Amino acid sequence: MKKLFLFVGLLLLFSSSFVFAQEAHAEGEDSSSSMWRYISAAIAVGISCIAGGIAVGQIGSAAMGAMSENPELSGKALPYAGLAEGICLWGFLVALLILVI
Repeated sequence: MKKLFLFVGLLLLFSSSFVFAQEAHAEGEDSSSSMWRYISAAIAVGISCIAGGIAVGQIGSAAMGAMSENPELSGKALPYAGLAEGICLWGFLVALLILVI
């Protein structure tokens, strides 16, 4: 199952990057430079979102196990899940800076 998701993700990544590179070439921009910008932005978002998903999954699993034993721990586990989701936000910001600058 993981191999299928990886294959589909890579297929979408490369197909979208080539479409953007062709559009940039039509506008007169260097196509290889534009292509690498889009690929690097997609990799930044993709890896950070995958890492954030793994972190939230592990933190959520541990938090649910702790709450099943002691329900008062629910308020303490929520900030950790929010911190793990912040990884995705940082990846998006890096990709935005790659595309803008």
